[in-house]
Amino acid sequence: MHKFKSSHHLGFFIIFGFILFLTGNRVDELRVYQGASIAVYVVAISSIILLTGYSGQVSLGHGALLAIGAYSAAVARNNFHAPVVLTFVIAVLAAALGGALLGAAAARLSGPYLAGTTLALAIGLPSLANQFPIFGGEQGVFFDVGFPPPSLGEGFTQYKWFFWIAGLAALISIWLVANILRSRYGRNWRAGRSNETAAALAGISVSRSKILAFTISAGVAGLAGALLSMTIGTVSPSAFPLALSFSLLTGAVLSGVSTLSGVMIGAVTLVAIPEIADAVATRIGVSERFTTNLPGLMVSTLLILTVLFVPNGPVEQHRTRQARKAAKEKN
Repeated sequence: MHKFKSSHHLGFFIIFGFILFLTGNRVDELRVYQGASIAVYVVAISSIILLTGYSGQVSLGHGALLAIGAYSAAVARNNFHAPVVLTFVIAVLAAALGGALLGAAAARLSGPYLAGTTLALAIGLPSLANQFPIFGGEQGVFFDVGFPPPSLGEGFTQYKWFFWIAGLAALISIWLVANILRSRYGRNWRAGRSNETAAALAGISVSRSKILAFTISAGVAGLAGALLSMTIGTVSPSAFPLALSFSLLTGAVLSGVSTLSGVMIGAVTLVAIPEIADAVATRIGVSERFTTNLPGLMVSTLLILTVLFVPNGPVEQHRTRQARKAAKEKN
């Protein structure tokens, strides 16, 4: 039965990917770039859903894990001339290693202590990167994945190339994460999140389970970081500010932190917010400083409203209503 479901979901992802790529060839450059950004956020948010929604570990500094993946990919590409595919693999492995080390500490922490530790990492990592010349200091380093193959045609632009890479990476990542969450590991994470004592009595090593969750989540986040640096063309401390971690957390809460099926909602919202903020600022004619801070204000407001009114996300909220409606009809 599980194999049947996996095959069914794989077929769905293949069809969805085919439709997505066809769409990418029929829209303008701005929309293609936004599509690539949505794919990046889909990968990043899914890593938070895995970590927080399923294993119950809160990370307020997930942007630091994205930065580890981005810097690793850039160094592998620039200094060792690694192929594009290999740079993304290196980003996943480097971030996963960092996540494993952080997870080992996280296994002994919980609640605000764990959140504070990840927050400190997000604040301190940019300063640490500035200490090593290989990372380029404040200016950062370039990350160039190269031009699209000529066989794709002259009209196949660089942004379309980004969109194809990011879209394919997002589809593969979501498929893998979805299967992991349905596996024994996902069940163990949910058991530990619900009741650690009961999970331990059932034979689950809660500490190892937490470390594994942090490792996989960090690996997925590292891939998102490499994809993000690909779309902006550079890796620098300013590309991974603390605001990025809060934005990703907002996207996860909006998606429904305990369900993977709403991840697109959070990703589209995060990409749309800057455009909406710019339109609002232009309409009301405010100062440049207010325009710069407006997206952050909108993200913070959206997080508060989501927690107050749809804490489980719109998808899970809809499922709950449908279940209640079905139960009433049955009775």
